[in-house]
Amino acid sequence: MNGAEEFEIRFLDHVAIRVTDIEVSAKWYEDVLGLKKYQLKEWGAFPVFMLANKTGIALFPANETDEPIDQKSKNVGIDHFAFNVTNENFEKAKRKYTAMNLEFTIQDHHYFISMYTKDPDGHTVELTTIVVDEKSFYKP
Repeated sequence: MNGAEEFEIRFLDHVAIRVTDIEVSAKWYEDVLGLKKYQLKEWGAFPVFMLANKTGIALFPANETDEPIDQKSKNVGIDHFAFNVTNENFEKAKRKYTAMNLEFTIQDHHYFISMYTKDPDGHTVELTTIVVDEKSFYKP
């Protein structure tokens, strides 16, 4: 490609989302998904990172005086973000969501089964698990 040097992505580091209350959202992501809170003094009050290993989300305050984004719109924007879990952890999450009375839906995507719920600000959060041999989907 135009003689440009190729590079390799290691993993998705984070997705940045705007929330109405950083503390409420941080608690939700900790309680529901078990993400760990990282708030670095060098950065001040935000962003607040919520991480599982090296992957997660960065919480930023929303500017509530801006026009709201239509959550049902399929226009350009982030539709949802997904965390991958093992089949065993998918079943554990299903039981946890049920025990917490969280609304969620499950969809069969042939190679994956996914569970969708909404965070306190209406962001769609997906947990997904592969249900076929990984080599049949993740090809080099």
